[in-house]
Parts: sequence; C-alpha cells; structure tokens
Amino acid sequence: MPVLRDSGFKGEITWLGMVPAGDSLRAEPAGQLQLGFSGIAGERHEGENRASCVRVRNLYPEGTEIRNVRQLTILSEEELAVIAADMGMERVDPAHLGATIILRGIPDFTFVPPGSRLQGPDGVTLTVDMENRPCVLPGREIERDHSGCGARFKPAAKNRRGITAWVERPGSVNLGGEFALFVPDQRAWAP
Repeated sequence: MPVLRDSGFKGEITWLGMVPAGDSLRAEPAGQLQLGFSGIAGERHEGENRASCVRVRNLYPEGTEIRNVRQLTILSEEELAVIAADMGMERVDPAHLGATIILRGIPDFTFVPPGSRLQGPDGVTLTVDMENRPCVLPGREIERDHSGCGARFKPAAKNRRGITAWVERPGSVNLGGEFALFVPDQRAWAP
C-alpha cells in the first residue's frame, strides 16, 4: 500500500528562477531548470549538504554541516497575490524572494505537509521540507526597487511564504509545465 497518495491537485509552473551563487538573494528568471541531486548547478542553495542556519539553531550550532533540504524555494502564485495586496503593491516579483518555482493551482500551498512530493510528468520529483517562514532578506531586495515597501514583506508573508524542498529524483522543469501533488497517507500529529 502506498504511503503517499495522489491529492488530485496539480500546480502549473508560472515562474522559474535561480539565485546565482553569491551574497544576493535575487533570482534570475529562467524558462527551464535542470535539477540534479544537488539542486541547480551554480545556484546559491546548491549542494547535498549545507551549513546549518538560524532555522535549526535549537538543534545544532550555526555552521554545522547538515543535509541540504533547502535546495529549492517554491511559492504559490495565489499566495503571492495576497502578499502583494497586503503590502499595497500590485505585484511582488518572485525574483526579489529568491524563488525557484512559482505554482498556480494548489490551495493552502504553504501548509502542504512535510514529506509531500511534487512530481513532474517526466518523473522529476521534489520532496517538501517545510514551511519557509518569512525573513528580512526578501524585504531588502524589495526595498531596493520599491522604496518604503520592504518592511511590509515579513508581516504580509506570514503563513504565505511557500515551502522549501529538495530534489528526490532529478530531471528538468519547464515554464508552463506542471507538478502533481502527493501527500503522506497519515493522520495529523495529535500528541
């Protein structure tokens, strides 16, 4: 019996990008991405392992080598529209957020359960790590192009910042393609 069930939801890829290695969070738009076991070659978040950050500081001292489950940042087009509205902007550019993939069509996307899979038609499969909580870095990128708006990002993005993911099965993704969502077949944790 499968432990992952087809949710019946599909997400259309409406934006693709990659963050070049370096200090900036700003992503460069792309029409296609090649995803390997290490993520995207030459990308800021590439690698099978990474140094731990503040998000897991209750587990490890910062800088400890751990598995890289943050290779990709995936957001919902619908949630981005709500973020923009709450910020008083017409649109939030995914490039400012360091986004890898923007999907349309999967409701409540930021809360897709950890361990879920997004699978493309050719078999490329991404494993959901967890919610990508908002931080100040995207706000700084937004502020560079929209003076006075950057500080509004973090509160507007709460519960809407999408998810982080890692490549379980390599392949390519194309603008206009789609992912099917498979979720763990288990009840919610209720201690």
